[in-house]
Amino acid sequence: MSTEFLDTQSLSTESLGRGALDGRFDFTPVEVARPHAGHRPRPPAAPAAPTRSMARLRAERDRVHAAATAGGDARGQRAQGKLTARERLDLLLDDGSFLEVQPLRRSVVGNLKTPGPGPHTDGVVAGSGTVDGRRVFVYAQDFTILGGSLGAAHAAKIHRVMDLALATGSPIIGLNDSGGARIQEGVPALDGYGGIFRRQVAASGIVPQISVVLGPCAGGAAYSPALADFTFMVRDTARMYLTGPDVVRAVTGERVGHEELGGADVHGTQSGVATFVHDDEESCLDDVRYLLSLLPANNLERPPAAAPTGAGAQQRPRLAEIVPPEPNRPYDMRAVLAELVDDEDYLEVHQGWAANIVCALGRIDGEVVGVVGNQPMVLAGVLDAAAAQKAARFVRFCDSFGIPLLTLVDVPGFLPGTEQEHGGVIRHGAKLLYAYCEATVPRVQVIVRKAYGGAYIVMDSRSIGADLSLAWPTNEIAVMGADAAVDVLFGKELAAAPDPRAAREARLADYTTELLHPYYAPERGLVDDVIDPVWTRAAVAGALAMLRDKRGHAPQRKHGNVPL
Repeated sequence: MSTEFLDTQSLSTESLGRGALDGRFDFTPVEVARPHAGHRPRPPAAPAAPTRSMARLRAERDRVHAAATAGGDARGQRAQGKLTARERLDLLLDDGSFLEVQPLRRSVVGNLKTPGPGPHTDGVVAGSGTVDGRRVFVYAQDFTILGGSLGAAHAAKIHRVMDLALATGSPIIGLNDSGGARIQEGVPALDGYGGIFRRQVAASGIVPQISVVLGPCAGGAAYSPALADFTFMVRDTARMYLTGPDVVRAVTGERVGHEELGGADVHGTQSGVATFVHDDEESCLDDVRYLLSLLPANNLERPPAAAPTGAGAQQRPRLAEIVPPEPNRPYDMRAVLAELVDDEDYLEVHQGWAANIVCALGRIDGEVVGVVGNQPMVLAGVLDAAAAQKAARFVRFCDSFGIPLLTLVDVPGFLPGTEQEHGGVIRHGAKLLYAYCEATVPRVQVIVRKAYGGAYIVMDSRSIGADLSLAWPTNEIAVMGADAAVDVLFGKELAAAPDPRAAREARLADYTTELLHPYYAPERGLVDDVIDPVWTRAAVAGALAMLRDKRGHAPQRKHGNVPL
């Protein structure tokens, strides 16, 4: 080792030690060791890292979760009278039951508009909770985060809860409030929608699917409510369309507003996309809870039953007063329905659309039943294209989830005219025919008054598989009404008669006596019994009890070809 002499002035106090300060050492030159060539001096020690502790980690975790669940600026929501995503979940679900899934999920790559990772939740709150103690899975789009737009991470969270719902056999509820596909992410956003639609189709008929539109739902997003079993919309805030007013104006020149193009009332009365329409979010979400109380969790479970009410021994005297015996006098079929169900309590679906037919869920003697009935108050209760579509979808839903069907018949036929024929009333009527023929749940038909022609057949007649057909003494079952039949059968004869009016009256009496009397069909086994109207509730309750354990066996095939 080489050595050299260092000047004492170059030595620091630290290098000399404390002895240099008290005079115990001589300050004479010393021989100091020189390091090997290439040796680097040791760098100064870095400051010590903060001590890791559970308290510090927990505090950081709480900070991250609080920021993730805080949502965005809700002032815009408030200005429109809208609730936030989490407030909606609080109204929908039982207190304290919500378990959120992937609250920290976000887009971790930049895009055309955002250079870095996006906000946590990625604009959707997803998870599971209970409604009246029964498990559901739900996602609520958060318009305060990126306008609720759907990107890849957003879609992945929805896919996650849908997969869990199907795996556990639980209903799926989507609360929609979104600006649509996230344009800046490109095709992954469209792929995300495709994944949602594919899962909806896979879950169809296995678990109930409910879509609630509480804000914008435009473009491809509109197909999700269309695929759901039931769709709720709120007036003034919900809007749903494939192309918005700006695109409509640019392409067609037509000027139309958001509400006029795709508002709740439009879809509740004209398009039939909305099953239920409400004035506010609170009543809307309350009805979602009510609907769930009438539905099974999945297709392998029975619908939830309430306590029996003794319906099998109950008369309903008003039933003999509601329906006029004259076939052409109107009355409200809802009044008949109210007398048949427990506590006059039922939930009507598509109330504003195709009002010439009534479809509703209720209970008879505690058991859930789906009711389809002609409505003489609207278009005399005729079947048309819209009514056939409405009833067919309802029948198929009830059959999918094991809900027995009660059909109340008072139908003069199908609506005639070029508009109906050109609009495909044959095809749409075939949907209802197909739905009833395919249904394997218990099916009870009650012929309240008239039942003419092909409309009688498709309203769940014995010929297409009704398990039990009952009729009131007011029933008239025939190919057509007496007036039309006499004109067809005896038109030439009446024209040549000395007194055409008297001859016509005589032929009407003959036709009614021979073919329209209330026991014509029962005598031929096409109706099982003619019952006193006041005992209808008891008779239906007994029939449903008799059929409760009915087993249906579908033919071996991939699927039928519904006349869509």
